[in-house]
Amino acid sequence: MSSPAEDLCRFVDASPTPFHVVENVVRALTDAGFTELLETDPWPSEPGDYVVRRAGSVVAWRTAPGHAASTGFRVVGGHTDSPNLRVKQHHDARRAEVPVLALEPYGGPILSSWLDRDLTIAGRLVTRSGTEHLVHTDRPVVRVPHLAIHLDRDQSALDRQRHVDGVWTLSTEEFLPWLTATVELADDEIVGFDLMTAAAQPSALVGARGELVAAPRLDNQATCFAGLRALLSAEPTSAGQMLALFDHEEVGSTSERGAQSDLLGTVLERIVLAAGGGREDYHRMIAASVCASGDMAHATHPNHVDRHEPLHRIELGGGPVLKVNQNLRYATDGRGAAVFARACEAAGVPLQRYVHRADLPCGSTIGPLSAARTGMLTVDVGAPQLAMHSVRETMAAADVDLYVRALGAFLTP
Repeated sequence: MSSPAEDLCRFVDASPTPFHVVENVVRALTDAGFTELLETDPWPSEPGDYVVRRAGSVVAWRTAPGHAASTGFRVVGGHTDSPNLRVKQHHDARRAEVPVLALEPYGGPILSSWLDRDLTIAGRLVTRSGTEHLVHTDRPVVRVPHLAIHLDRDQSALDRQRHVDGVWTLSTEEFLPWLTATVELADDEIVGFDLMTAAAQPSALVGARGELVAAPRLDNQATCFAGLRALLSAEPTSAGQMLALFDHEEVGSTSERGAQSDLLGTVLERIVLAAGGGREDYHRMIAASVCASGDMAHATHPNHVDRHEPLHRIELGGGPVLKVNQNLRYATDGRGAAVFARACEAAGVPLQRYVHRADLPCGSTIGPLSAARTGMLTVDVGAPQLAMHSVRETMAAADVDLYVRALGAFLTP
């Protein structure tokens, strides 16, 4: 039997884009008996196991028989997107007689880590009829070459506009017709696309005893995987159980499917309405609900210990992380902290507590955004990792199982 860390590696390798994350989550859930619903259809009044997708976001939930309209939910939240290099709308160019693919950074990638990497192309193509096709090249296609040190002795900073275009061919071929041919579509059928690069190197267990996971997109596909596993393995309870994974967290979450959208609130309201409840029941349900906003956390870097808060060391393999920020870059307060601490105790896993250095800007999560949109008590949590936003990140293999167990206990109060 494979370990949770090995299963995470397979999940990540099969999920080069948010659209693939959603496809794989929905497939795993429907294989387990969940029913996929469409937002355009009426929703069933019966309790059960359901999932709905909106492009690169997905919400799944389980309600047990007798679930009342005003009953609260335990929600595991997360995001499906990761920083990368994305294909521009006009992308075919020639420089110094070399064909290049015009790329644009998405979010805040560590740009230098993307250079001299074998990169695949993945995403979705949209036809004139509105049909969507997921694509992922089965081999490396693009490389963004570094400038030789002999031509840049000072190792100048990379320019996001000028220095990240990729070499992909030496022919006169145009990129989109080449790509559409791989999925047997005519070039003139494609009227829209969302395409991005992904590291071609497979995820792996590394270290003397395979105790480390080296993989792309651990931020935040480790949470997508752990939340999915937690929902599938959780015993049904009187409270509703939900997994909500949003796209566009890395660029602020302001979209029709990001954490600042109406997606979570709309799904919850429709569950209430389908169960025969009204607005009063909806507000009672929100007041009785708790969300664990899952996103990866910074393990203390052994080569840069001074960049961390000295009283809050975070260890690889040390278990899930409770994230607290007094300026509300994380949504955690004392009540939410207590809920997650009790879940970790119930699961028998250790809990670490993270605080960012006060003299460094702190990143954020979907937590404060979804909390403000819904009014739901929210706690920010995660699993420790190194090299966040690199093309290839690192976490402890043991933390995968600990994270799954903690989120599972949170879903089963």
